[in-house]
Amino acid sequence: MRGRPAEMPMSRTPHTTLTLRTLLFPLALVLYEFATYIGNDMILPGMPAVLANFGADPGLAPSSMSAYLAGGVALQWLLGPLSDRIGRRPVMLAGASFFVFSCLAILLSGSMASFLVWRFIQGFGLCYLVAVGYAAIQESFDEIAAIRVTAMMANVALISPLIGPLAGAVVIEYASWHWVFILIAMVAALGLAGLYFAMPETSPRVQSPLRVGTLWQEYRSILGSWHFLSGALALAAAGLPLLAWLGQSPVILMTDRQLSALAFGYWQIPIFAGLITGNVLLAWLVSRMRLVRLLWLAMPFLLGGLALALLASFAFPESIVLLVAGFSVYALGCGMASAGLYRLVLFASTASKGAVAAALGMVTLLSYTMGIEIARLAYIASAMTGFLLLTAASGIATVWLLRQFLRAGQRAQEVPVPAPR
Repeated sequence: MRGRPAEMPMSRTPHTTLTLRTLLFPLALVLYEFATYIGNDMILPGMPAVLANFGADPGLAPSSMSAYLAGGVALQWLLGPLSDRIGRRPVMLAGASFFVFSCLAILLSGSMASFLVWRFIQGFGLCYLVAVGYAAIQESFDEIAAIRVTAMMANVALISPLIGPLAGAVVIEYASWHWVFILIAMVAALGLAGLYFAMPETSPRVQSPLRVGTLWQEYRSILGSWHFLSGALALAAAGLPLLAWLGQSPVILMTDRQLSALAFGYWQIPIFAGLITGNVLLAWLVSRMRLVRLLWLAMPFLLGGLALALLASFAFPESIVLLVAGFSVYALGCGMASAGLYRLVLFASTASKGAVAAALGMVTLLSYTMGIEIARLAYIASAMTGFLLLTAASGIATVWLLRQFLRAGQRAQEVPVPAPR
């Protein structure tokens, strides 16, 4: 393909089995991933305290998550291709080190504006995880093993939304919000140590120089493919209701319904238990049925849960039980679909995997950032009705985009692909 940079042959054969030795790197990466996730979740119950500390408008609570996710988009365009050329390992280690630094630097914030700036900078830690770490995982294992590892990592990392709000609530009960970020920095430092000792080098080492023109051609090729773009948008649409809930739930449950920080944390448990269950089902079913069939099997849960939450808001507007039940069923479907869809989208393009992972990360995180802010405005304008209509629309978009992605993949297989020179 014209404009595609040349690659050196891979020096590593992807692992086909999961042993303690082959799992050391994923375990180290998931510890760092856990730190970046609680970097988002652990501060949620502390946001009222942060806003009170700086005398800021309570409506800005979701903006902390938006800033964090926006930071997760900012550097991916560079980090993926950079790791293709100089190696995944040095880029990942540098990024993990910077994340630890940013978690400590936010303690010096003197205003809400500076707090949000540091939240944006903290989000860079997601760039390294998505554009570099995930690509290295996919290159280290074959398809079935990679999906199982990804599902396993998701299960471990998804404990963070269960532990994060509860742990953050406990910290806020006994100490200031500053201690939240000190604890996050400590967890990230442990992940950094594990990556230093366990992360292999998987980059094929693209030989073309890192120039703006080369990057432009590479990303134009990736993002210009409807096959890739429809899959990336489907992945983003599937996850948006969960991220919108995370961003808005402190306002919904703590500000408007006057729940305590601990009660807020408890109500997150069913939702993320559903997400973990979905990932467990994915890991079990992926070797028993075709991945495409598994994706369609997940869609009724994803759509049904969002529909239940929406209908409950009309019939029983004060019921937290039905609201959380709907999001829990949705989360089950999201967990069943996400890891498999990520694998399919990553390999929907023949470009270097660092660039593809970066493009995928940029599309999804930018979609999340915009979606969370739109959900915040919808809630301000129309309360739960506007918020839940948006999440339901996201579920419908997921099904349509998934169909587009699979149809584009079928058309791509029907077109003969020229042999590489």
